Amino acid sequence: MSLRPIRPRHVLICNWRDTRNPEGGGSEKFVEEVALGLVDRGYRVTAFCAAHDNAPRDEVRDGIRFVRRGDKMAVYAFAFLGLLLRRFGRVDLVVDVQNGLPFFTRLATRKPVVVLVHHVHREQWPVVYPGLVGRIGWWVESWLAPRLYRHSRYVAVSTATRDELVALGVEADRISIVHNGTEPSPVTHVTRTEQPSMCVVGRLVPHKQVEHAIDTVAQLVEIPGLTLTVVGDGWWEEELRAYAASLGVADRVDFTGFVDERTKHEIYASSWVMALPSLKEGWGLVVGEAGSHGTPTIAYRSAGGTRESIDDGASGVLVDEHAEFVAAVRHVLTDDEERRRLGKGAFEKSQMFTWAQTREGFASVLAKPSR
Repeated sequence: MSLRPIRPRHVLICNWRDTRNPEGGGSEKFVEEVALGLVDRGYRVTAFCAAHDNAPRDEVRDGIRFVRRGDKMAVYAFAFLGLLLRRFGRVDLVVDVQNGLPFFTRLATRKPVVVLVHHVHREQWPVVYPGLVGRIGWWVESWLAPRLYRHSRYVAVSTATRDELVALGVEADRISIVHNGTEPSPVTHVTRTEQPSMCVVGRLVPHKQVEHAIDTVAQLVEIPGLTLTVVGDGWWEEELRAYAASLGVADRVDFTGFVDERTKHEIYASSWVMALPSLKEGWGLVVGEAGSHGTPTIAYRSAGGTRESIDDGASGVLVDEHAEFVAAVRHVLTDDEERRRLGKGAFEKSQMFTWAQTREGFASVLAKPSR
């Protein structure tokens, strides 16, 4: 099959959520940043995602046309049929954001399709969907999708994600790495809490393993006044509240729910350390956000993308198991000099990545020849 240059005029991005969705997070931020970059370069961009109560079904914001239909599962059918029946108008290129499941857009159009993958969900399927559903989901992600998109270009947000895709059969020369950027903080003058404090920022779902941070508060009884602020929304919240109560630390764990950007950054800036006990992260956008305030992160090495967003021992700490996680938090909270050193490294690391670089990198992928 011959190669020809792509000069798309209208880009359709299919993603299951957007940043205004209460369950939106780093992956949605990435998508909207690259969409803004495409608009700046003269593209027409339509972002299709699930409907929710925080935004209208149709709107144009910052030059991006948002179309919201269906819930977190029906959105896949709406996107596929909309593309197949040309309800989005003439589309020149599709970005299929694969969060575990693809949108199967390759079957609905002959136009070029670029697949964006934040991370592979091997470990998450049995946690979120135990049993047959999880096995089918993993089969779709690991076997069906790589074959369906065998002629498509891929974008991964980290080397770890690229390597996982290669292990699934995607050729390395079809995968480009485009890192996340770090948003300039809207907060500049916030002091640390007087007593030791941690924060966790992200969706409240099982694979984020917020329980590990709650465990840490319960186990570090030798650190008086230690508190944990849990920022984010999700269907697992009541389970987490019950878990904190069962450990007797409900009064030391504050669940803020979904907060605005300024409040989120105030929490980053006032916390002594950020905990990221997630089972899997493609990159970990929150790492750079916390780092912009000199707040170091403690995370699991096995999460994948954390091995790139965190320089172990320089901008944060990577551990292999829960006992090490607790020990690392104890050390950073009780050693003022070490915490300041890691905080300085976290700030310097956060300045290495910008959204301008992300936008440029993604736009360059779309400019490459298709197959």
